[in-house]
Amino acid sequence: MLRQMCRPMTCCASCGIAEVDDITLKPCDVSDLVRYCSDKCQQDHRIQQRAAELRDEILFRQPESSYLGDCPICFIPLPIQKEKSIIKGCCSKVICISCNVAEFMCLPSLELTCPFCRQPVHKDEEEANMISMKRVEANNPIAMCEEGKHCYREGDYDGAFKYWTKAADLGDADAHYQLASFLCGEMDGVEKVVKKELYHLEEASIAGHPEARCHLAFLELENGRNERAVKHWIIAANLGCVSKEDFAAALRAHQAAVDATKIPQREALEESRKMLAAKGYI
Repeated sequence: MLRQMCRPMTCCASCGIAEVDDITLKPCDVSDLVRYCSDKCQQDHRIQQRAAELRDEILFRQPESSYLGDCPICFIPLPIQKEKSIIKGCCSKVICISCNVAEFMCLPSLELTCPFCRQPVHKDEEEANMISMKRVEANNPIAMCEEGKHCYREGDYDGAFKYWTKAADLGDADAHYQLASFLCGEMDGVEKVVKKELYHLEEASIAGHPEARCHLAFLELENGRNERAVKHWIIAANLGCVSKEDFAAALRAHQAAVDATKIPQREALEESRKMLAAKGYI
């Protein structure tokens, strides 16, 4: 049975061509289980493998901070909870709620202005939309991403896709995540495109988007790649995706689960197994 499971491949590992009468596959220099139809296919496959390894190195690197960065007023990292920050339509800057409230408390009797650019606060929704569109026309990625969300809420899916695509091309992490959610097939009338969804999730995760990182972890879990899923969750936790109390509780629960599997007899037998394996008996 084991020999049947470890039989060499009957098709090229690179192009997938099957071994037939006029085509003979040659084994790989590293593994006898992998075969290629030509030297070019073997070289292309190695390049693909190396490219995948380099991509994983970038993907599983812990970002220095979340995609939100620091508040431009107090220079403290912005919280990932969306209700604790606000996007100013006049300059498309994301500032923390505390700095926004401090501006109002310092100047209660004067005309309200943006804490960053000092532009007067809009008087009504029409003026706010006009100011926001100016930022969109200036190719501001944050403004484009927000306009995409507005289009989606209004049912304009084509407009949402257009704005999110432009913002993603400019490197906006949230736009990548919105595109991934748009393509995942959960929305009515949207065809599922797995490869594009995965690409946008990875780009958002690399930029420090914790929600995209958690989404990636669930996809890895569904495909049976548990170790990769755990890595994604750890990175998301380090970005503040879970509270300090929940993280500590999870660590305690993990340690308790590990301790529950330990008994003196099992540990003694494990040491004996290691000794026999070192001597080559097993």
